[in-house]
Amino acid sequence: MTMRNILKPMALVAAALFGCSVANAKDYIITDHGVVNDSTLLQTDKIQAVIDLAESEGGGTIVVPKGTYLTGGLFFKPGTKLQVQEGGCIKGSDEIENYPLIPSRMEGRSIYYYAALINAYHVDGFEIKGPGVINGNGAKYWDEFWALRAERAKIGKSCTNLEVRRPRLVFIWGCDNVTLSGIHLRNSAFWTTHLYQCENILIENCHIYAPTKPVKAPSSDAIDLDVCRNVIIKGCYLDCNDDGVCIKGGKGVYAHKSSENGIVENVLVEDCTFGPNLHGTLTMGSECIHAKNIVLRNCKVDNTCALLRLKMRPDTYQVYENIHVSNVTGRCGSVIDMKPWTQFFDLENSGEKPYGVVKNILIENVDVTCTLLGGIAGNSDDQVSDVVLKNVHVKAKKTDFICKYPQVKFEDVTMNGKVVTNPAK
Repeated sequence: MTMRNILKPMALVAAALFGCSVANAKDYIITDHGVVNDSTLLQTDKIQAVIDLAESEGGGTIVVPKGTYLTGGLFFKPGTKLQVQEGGCIKGSDEIENYPLIPSRMEGRSIYYYAALINAYHVDGFEIKGPGVINGNGAKYWDEFWALRAERAKIGKSCTNLEVRRPRLVFIWGCDNVTLSGIHLRNSAFWTTHLYQCENILIENCHIYAPTKPVKAPSSDAIDLDVCRNVIIKGCYLDCNDDGVCIKGGKGVYAHKSSENGIVENVLVEDCTFGPNLHGTLTMGSECIHAKNIVLRNCKVDNTCALLRLKMRPDTYQVYENIHVSNVTGRCGSVIDMKPWTQFFDLENSGEKPYGVVKNILIENVDVTCTLLGGIAGNSDDQVSDVVLKNVHVKAKKTDFICKYPQVKFEDVTMNGKVVTNPAK
């Protein structure tokens, strides 16, 4: 495995994006069409009417000028794009009734779920550009989630993500040649940016944030890639109360056989900063059947989570291959964390014995302060080969490292100034 081979498809992404612009460059400024600057007045219908008008006239850019505009779910149509100007803010309603229940995709399954604040279904060439803000206004939903969880805990039961009805911030389904540039994405009630069955994606210079104080924003993943190909994530700041860049694609005993699921491949994450609220910097899973050619390089971390997290589901056939992490500095919880992930475990009475395959993993040129180096210990039947940590130097609070696999190799790995060898136990 070489960096060059993994990055070959990335050159195709920029070429595809440069050639996909809508011929009609007309701007539709929402305040020219009866929408007013009022953060308390719900204006979903008026803003949607501007989108529909743009589509009917051959396409164009929906422009949100300075001001705050309250809305429920908006649906972008073929030929339309979105720009939020400096000082402009799309503010999401905190009433779930303003987000219709429609065919969607959540947690590795195709289901009916509530629309996101910004939706694009089969809109090739879709763009969201800043420098303004899309604010999910999620505090009410977060409070409802934690309240239900506390009530369930009193009777010894758990609360799943889907039991409190809450919208994502951005959901893009079946769109090729997608660009998110310079936008500020804030306070999502649920996942922040979810792309499903998309190809040729550029996410650049975006600032994506959800808090942990005064209330945690549960499952507010910054970027979820779900059955997507050819992705560049560049120059972004990611800091939400869950994963930073999360690779998805399906879960369950038969997930690898279903056409609604699939591979995530050819992903480049570079020149990004990962902030302190995250649970994982680059995460494979927990809904992932195949991740291939994933590169994270030249990034900074300032958090207490894993740099590379591999969630191994014992109820799902998984392949994680050709993953390269390099040139990372800063502070993290661990460098690598591979372990079983049993949340919502269900073999569906199948008699199957799913297992994971992890191969061609290279972590090199990493210099961080961390809690511990990490661990590589999946399920009993998982197959691991060609895993290398090279030129990795950590200052760790804890010195333990669990590794089940003799195939894992350390080359110039030091912990607190001492060379670490023979990791397998």
